Amino acid sequence: MSKAIMLPQKLMLLGSGELGKEFVIAAQRLGNYVIAVDRYANAPAMQVADCCEVISMLSADDLEAVVTKYQPDFIIPEIEAIRTEKLQEFEDRGITVIPTAAATNYTMNRDRIRELAHEELGIRTAKYGYALTLKELIAVSDKIGFPNVVKPVMSSSGKGQSVVTTKEEVEKAWNYAIANSRGDSQKVIVEEFINFEIEITLLTIKQWNAPTIFCSPIGHRQERGDYQESWQPAGISEDKILKAQAIAKTVTDALGGAGIFGVEFFITKDEVIFSELSPRPHDTGMVTLISQNLNEFELHLRAILGLPIPKIEQLGFCASAVILASEKLDAVAFTGIAEALAEPDVDIRLFGKPTAHPYRRMGVALAKAENVEAAREKATIAASKIYIICES
Repeated sequence: MSKAIMLPQKLMLLGSGELGKEFVIAAQRLGNYVIAVDRYANAPAMQVADCCEVISMLSADDLEAVVTKYQPDFIIPEIEAIRTEKLQEFEDRGITVIPTAAATNYTMNRDRIRELAHEELGIRTAKYGYALTLKELIAVSDKIGFPNVVKPVMSSSGKGQSVVTTKEEVEKAWNYAIANSRGDSQKVIVEEFINFEIEITLLTIKQWNAPTIFCSPIGHRQERGDYQESWQPAGISEDKILKAQAIAKTVTDALGGAGIFGVEFFITKDEVIFSELSPRPHDTGMVTLISQNLNEFELHLRAILGLPIPKIEQLGFCASAVILASEKLDAVAFTGIAEALAEPDVDIRLFGKPTAHPYRRMGVALAKAENVEAAREKATIAASKIYIICES
């Protein structure tokens, strides 16, 4: 893309969750036309898009039909479970796939992006191995040693991930990973357990015709392999920030294209270790809805459309905390919103998911304070005041 393009553009979003919803809002503010696609009706992004379609994104025929119907200028994947070889066909026809069709294919599977980073680019990662059966998983786990981390090679938001401390826990980890695998993959990855000081996300913005730029690192805490809270700035040394930036640029340069990448790292006392990468806005980056002049969704949009990003300004010490469902509900309502918003410098985002189940992320609390610790506490308290109930 040689220059900024005229607006509006027609954007097709493949996957329409809460991250997609915020992206659609950003796109709509600049007058773009957005088609939200997902496997279920009334997904969050569908509620704010111009139109929507419900398909199986693992079906090449379904993808062909929806792209033929709308003829989008851009196809923007938001989830992993997509028939990625079909995206290459669309790109060959002249449709821009974000960041590229090849990059999407790489990053949809943990095995391929790990191999690119470690084997092709020589970047330090956790030791890892793969298994297609429980028997193989037992053998690989023994080789890597305990504790280790078991994950499906294809999943989202950490689903299916578990820490395995003994050989007796391997079968449980296998069953959990396979049950939560996205797409048609039955492959798991086993990783060395890294005793890190902090886990960070470095939002990396790759532009068509301008230098790669970075947001301030975001610290985050996970449970069950899924993010629970994040904060910005992460509070790591300038030396380690520069090392993380160099690694993120190396990997994203190899992938190509344009857009925001959520690049995850383990930060130990002595090392900066590449963990994972998502070629789209990152769940931990929802803190940027309060922490930056341009949030991660606006940055993603500008990079995609070739629009300038003259300045990314950090607005202070900020944090996010997730609002989780505790039970299965076929229709949802919320109480406690007023109580949560009574505190200064607190905001709430409710995603509009039509149903709930235990640990499903239904919203996020955002907070700003005089330091990171106070912001984290404020966000956590605000999230705890909101209750999810059955809509009567």
